[in-house]
Amino acid sequence: MDRYGVFGNPIAHSKSPMIHRLFAAQTGEQLSYEALLAPLDNFAGFARHFFAAGKGANVTVPFKEQAFQLADSLTARARRAGAVNTLKKLDDGSLLGDNTDGAGLVRDLTVNAAFDLRGKRILLLGAGGAVRGVLEPLLAQQPAALVIANRTLAKAEQLAGEFADLGPVLACAFDRIDAPVDLIVNGTSASLAGELPPLAASLIRPHHTLCYDMMYARQPTAFNRWAAEQGAGRTLDGLGMLVEQAAEAFFLWRGVRPDSEPVLAELRRSLAA
Repeated sequence: MDRYGVFGNPIAHSKSPMIHRLFAAQTGEQLSYEALLAPLDNFAGFARHFFAAGKGANVTVPFKEQAFQLADSLTARARRAGAVNTLKKLDDGSLLGDNTDGAGLVRDLTVNAAFDLRGKRILLLGAGGAVRGVLEPLLAQQPAALVIANRTLAKAEQLAGEFADLGPVLACAFDRIDAPVDLIVNGTSASLAGELPPLAASLIRPHHTLCYDMMYARQPTAFNRWAAEQGAGRTLDGLGMLVEQAAEAFFLWRGVRPDSEPVLAELRRSLAA
């Protein structure tokens, strides 16, 4: 039986084993999948030991940049993101690195939420790895404008400069943007700690703006609670992104694309239980 897993530290909270076991049952693929606690001081050694027999792995915090370095070859989207969240052992034994995060976000927005990104004004909060990983797929949807807002303006400006060749990307400090937008994506983890960036309420056009938090929790995140209070058209968490990026990884590994809808529904039920 082909062996797969997810590398992280911490990792016990991961929903990936449940997601991939449901995918495997649905598609009839014979595989095992487990959560694996990788050591902070020897990720490369741990991963290479796994891949002596293992076929593929997802990679989560804090190892995505190290996985980027570990991979022998990279997909174009992983190279652009500068981070890897999916590893696949090829027939020659080498490791291919991919990044499915952005594809997962875009699919959750465009398919699950039926939100057309073309021609929209998008605000991305944060300038870390989570935001970097989704910029290329978002810009491929041809938005009218994409603004990266961050507490440290220089980081946002650097990121905007790196991706400016792909579309209309701007950088801004949190407190310097107040015009209404169509979509706000929170790529920071602050809301899980009950914190929020200093955002103007005028960013949200009542009954119209879609607000999306890449994080998810049993209860609505602080960002989504704030968005609802401002009258946002819809608020979504990152659970759909998690399932869709996993489906993309499963397709890379097995050549079979699972149906994500029933798996996402099952995950929502388990989270609410």
